[in-house]
Amino acid sequence: MTRNSSVRQEFLQLSRQQVQSEEPQSLIRNKWCGLLFFQFCLAACIIGTVMGLGYYFLQEHTLTTQDPLHCLSPACMRLAEHFSAAMDLFSQPCDYILFSCEAEMSPKSSGRHRGKTVSRNVTRRDEMRRRVGRGSGMRMNRGSDTERKRDDRLPDRQTALLQAIKEILESPKRNDTSAAQKAQTFYDTCMRSNTTFTESIYHAQTLIQQLGGWPVSGSWTQPELNSTLALLMSQYNTFPFFNVYVGPDHNESQNYIQIDQPDFQFPVEWNSHTNRSKFNLQSLRPFFSSCKELLALLNISLTSSIKRCALYMSLSSTLVTNTAPLSYRLSQKLLYHRITIQELQELAPTIDWLSCLQAIFHPVPVSKSDVVLLHNQPYIIYMSQTIINWTHRHEMKDSYPLHTYMIMNVLQTLMPALHTRFMQTMKNFSITVDNENEVVPHWRHCVLQTVKGFDTLISHLIKDHYAGEEAEMLISDIYDSFKTKIATLNWQNEDTRDLVLNKINSFTPKLSTNNEFFNPLKLDEYFGEVIMSEKVYFSNYLQMLLLQQRMRSRLLSHTPQPDVLFVHPFVSGNDIIIPVGMFVLPQFHSSYPRAVNYGMLGTLIAKDLLHLLLPDILSQSKSAVLESECVWSHYLTAQKGTSSLSPSQQREVWVQYSALQVALLSYNKSLQRHSGDTSVSGLSHIHLFLASFTKASCDSEPYSTLMPFEPSFLVTVLCVNSLHCPKPLTCVDNRSLELC
Repeated sequence: MTRNSSVRQEFLQLSRQQVQSEEPQSLIRNKWCGLLFFQFCLAACIIGTVMGLGYYFLQEHTLTTQDPLHCLSPACMRLAEHFSAAMDLFSQPCDYILFSCEAEMSPKSSGRHRGKTVSRNVTRRDEMRRRVGRGSGMRMNRGSDTERKRDDRLPDRQTALLQAIKEILESPKRNDTSAAQKAQTFYDTCMRSNTTFTESIYHAQTLIQQLGGWPVSGSWTQPELNSTLALLMSQYNTFPFFNVYVGPDHNESQNYIQIDQPDFQFPVEWNSHTNRSKFNLQSLRPFFSSCKELLALLNISLTSSIKRCALYMSLSSTLVTNTAPLSYRLSQKLLYHRITIQELQELAPTIDWLSCLQAIFHPVPVSKSDVVLLHNQPYIIYMSQTIINWTHRHEMKDSYPLHTYMIMNVLQTLMPALHTRFMQTMKNFSITVDNENEVVPHWRHCVLQTVKGFDTLISHLIKDHYAGEEAEMLISDIYDSFKTKIATLNWQNEDTRDLVLNKINSFTPKLSTNNEFFNPLKLDEYFGEVIMSEKVYFSNYLQMLLLQQRMRSRLLSHTPQPDVLFVHPFVSGNDIIIPVGMFVLPQFHSSYPRAVNYGMLGTLIAKDLLHLLLPDILSQSKSAVLESECVWSHYLTAQKGTSSLSPSQQREVWVQYSALQVALLSYNKSLQRHSGDTSVSGLSHIHLFLASFTKASCDSEPYSTLMPFEPSFLVTVLCVNSLHCPKPLTCVDNRSLELC
């Protein structure tokens, strides 16, 4: 591996700037030698010497006593709690090398962790991961009840985003816009939902009557199937027979109506031999019991409940046979089939497609000539024929199974807004099927419900509360350093190099914000017709369902917008979209020292970019293989072990080490622009950057299981050359190791 790559030279050059304060002294000494040699003006030389030394010591005193200012913002104070328990990687380098994300390091336990918590080979560490459960919140048992059990790990990205939205929704309403107040009202009523059991029965029965009633209590008005279906899909966000949503065709910028198979409440099994789906037989009995309990809550007799549940499950099990998992539909090219609404009508005549789609997307005009995207044409044809068959089955003519099926579907949609006794029926079914009771915090449930209706607003509030200009600058710096890193790699051939570089240079990284609604006045106008009750959550929930319909309509006539809950970059056309949901506490805040933002979120973004844009790096670049092997040799030296890496592990080691390099280069460039930076917990600049990286490296990621050691060890490799770090990590004999 060459030591003279331009990236490494840039690292060294930027690092050496930290020690250039000694150059004035050497220059002055050279002056003295010259003056003494030529014996010019002894008195002037003495005066010059005294003045030079005075200036030098003044400068040294300034550099050593003028410490960076402490960041005292509320965000930094909270961050300091995480760093207060973090070990100093330079004062305890041996413990740091063996740092484990699964276990908290403490002075009492650090000695026992050497050689125990981190494996000496890949297999051993994989076993440890299975036992402990990375990111699960569990910790290793240290065998002592007297040791502290604090867990100072940062939350994963998704949890951090939901917690940030929670704080926004719970913040004071005094200065917020009208739209923000409505979102907060919805969240408040969800959190303190006090709907009584009697009120829930009334709400459910009233809604059923609005749909034409139900033939379980005598007289009722038999509704027409397509009118009921259009009402369910447009006002109650319920799609019994098929799904309808909006999105682009592959990488196109235009949005299309997309029609897909529906979701079912049952666990579905796929038979790869027959290429058919079916319900899990073990789940049928508990689901049938839950269905009867649900209808009993609505005061429906046992006899009628048994009959309705049997019809619902029978029709569901019939429809599910022609559904297929995504992998199969992809292999059979059943996705993104372009078809006009008129052609769809001829293909599946039972559904009045034009009327249904016009209701769903009102007020956006929809015509027969419009193109839609079909994702499982065989299912759509089968669904249409099944409806015909069930409509004309003589033995079921008086039972109206199709209407029962739609009523049961809308009840599932309304369940979260009803009394907890209704929710418990489905929860009991989930527990029976999954054999575990996963408790979802109520605040998390309410945040997710709020996001469903107010996603555009939430995206704006996240940027306003957390991101700002600092987010845009970080994105620009990381991508520039990312391109620098890639440009200096040794590629297999020039054609590959040019292809990759042209691809990377053609992209523009952008923060995902909806410019159309960036103005708060436009947000207030968009949500102007929304009426939120301060007390009744059920009515607010119905309003939220209507907001989802409006969202689909808006998406149909506008360019695609990323989901506010996205936490990983993705490609859209010629843009790399960096979701605004990544820029939240504790990984990022505009008041943080730049060292923290670049060390935490900067490394995460760099890692995501490497995964996104260079999936086949090992087959394209010799440098990636050599750097990965170099890092692994450092680890084996520290652990006194022998092992080898699989190709996927090699790639992940290179990705994570390169991400650290890219983020550090970006931070050093930011220091060149603005030399000042604040500190947290007594740490500043590169020291704080590396400590921040260590905290973020425990982030739960899809690729984390491929790492053969904790990413924090990468700091040890980086610090083989002490110019990169405040001082060397002396636990490892750096003289025997090369700079990767």
